[in-house]
Amino acid sequence: MKKFLDENFLLQTETAQRLYHEYAKGLPIIDYHCHLPPNEIAANLNFKNLTHAWLYGDHYKWRALRTNGVDESYITGTKSDAEKFEKWAATVPYTLRNPLYHWTHLELQRYFDTDEILSPDTATKIYDDCSAKLQTPEFAVQSLIKKMKVETICTTDDPLDNLEFHQQMAGSDVAKILPTFRPDKAMNADDTQALNAYINKLEEVANVSISDYDSYLAALKTRHDFFAAHGCKVSDHGLEHIYAENYTDEEVKAIFDKIRSGQALLPGEILKIKSALLIQFAIWDHEKGWVQQFHLGALRNNNTRLLTKLGPDTGFDSIGDFSQAANLSKFLNKLDTEDKLTKTIIYNLNPADNEMMAAMIGNFNDGTVAGKVQFGSGWWFLDQKDGMIRQMNALSNLGLISRFIGMLTDSRSFLSFPRHEYFRRIVCNLFAEDIENGELPNDIAWTGKIIQDICYYNAKNYFPF
Repeated sequence: MKKFLDENFLLQTETAQRLYHEYAKGLPIIDYHCHLPPNEIAANLNFKNLTHAWLYGDHYKWRALRTNGVDESYITGTKSDAEKFEKWAATVPYTLRNPLYHWTHLELQRYFDTDEILSPDTATKIYDDCSAKLQTPEFAVQSLIKKMKVETICTTDDPLDNLEFHQQMAGSDVAKILPTFRPDKAMNADDTQALNAYINKLEEVANVSISDYDSYLAALKTRHDFFAAHGCKVSDHGLEHIYAENYTDEEVKAIFDKIRSGQALLPGEILKIKSALLIQFAIWDHEKGWVQQFHLGALRNNNTRLLTKLGPDTGFDSIGDFSQAANLSKFLNKLDTEDKLTKTIIYNLNPADNEMMAAMIGNFNDGTVAGKVQFGSGWWFLDQKDGMIRQMNALSNLGLISRFIGMLTDSRSFLSFPRHEYFRRIVCNLFAEDIENGELPNDIAWTGKIIQDICYYNAKNYFPF
């Protein structure tokens, strides 16, 4: 019987162990999509305790706690940090076979050098020891980043953001801390009241009077340019599905006038203006040579009662079953026809769509750039062992996994970087399994190079950082 989480964790054969220890282990990390708060990096924050570092804002853990019957007062409520940690420690033994069990103990090992299994019996010692370490300079967030050999971090930022903390970090020896242009709120035509409030703020930030659709685009372009001037090379969109409705300029201008007059839009009008804006953002990305990302398939805010009580982004989103293929093809084809399709990463949240996504990217890989259109790593509900393997198998079967740009954290936690190690171990075991089965040649040097590319070098060459 193998020991839990030893040096050969997830590496089932000697071949897998060689591939990981000789080729993948120790490579730097390019975390090209995450939700880390840049103000906390700039401030070099020390967390108050392990609850502060681990449980604040972590939707994965919150969902597990609720499923385990823990009262909300111990999750997002008023109980003390120590009491909240006790509930998490009591929940961890019930997370067997959930990725949280692996991540929890990987993080305890990699950051705090503890091999103890978290449970009610070990909770107090782990909490006290780790919380004490978190108060020291060696565990401030910049040190945590350095400890994991993180080379680049791309945060997720609204166009209204002034990027002051990115400016403070420019030229830092910690890592490249770069912004990502995420204009989801600028497209929120479903809620004209919220969108009008956003447009009013945009007027102030961009110093542009927004009287019509053209001036709205001018103001957004000002922010796009501002982000570029401060190191941004990547955009991102969190969408249920790609918007690719046919529209005319006249239609979109009239729809925008309705928004500014406070009128609710018809469903078709919402689709038209979202489609127009999405195309415009993609054109600007192409002009600047950015990489554009599309996170597709989340069904958000499912629990109305708890959404009303706790607000969005508190753990009540899920996998959606939207129709994706036709609109995705139409959107990418429109840009490609006009020669305005930049490097593109498409992330899929519904595993039923994996093969469709893997096939779709091949339609728009045109030979100009290796892996120009990418099937992004398993994300959110799929960034676990089974989800990542299914994504990589689909990509292997229908594309070139050798050109895959690998893993990202998509996380709000500074303790989440071992997810890259988790991914790298899984990749090595996947290739090794084929070698052991005689499905790939026993060419460790070449396979090791491919693994290094997937884990680091493909991303390093793909992004214009």
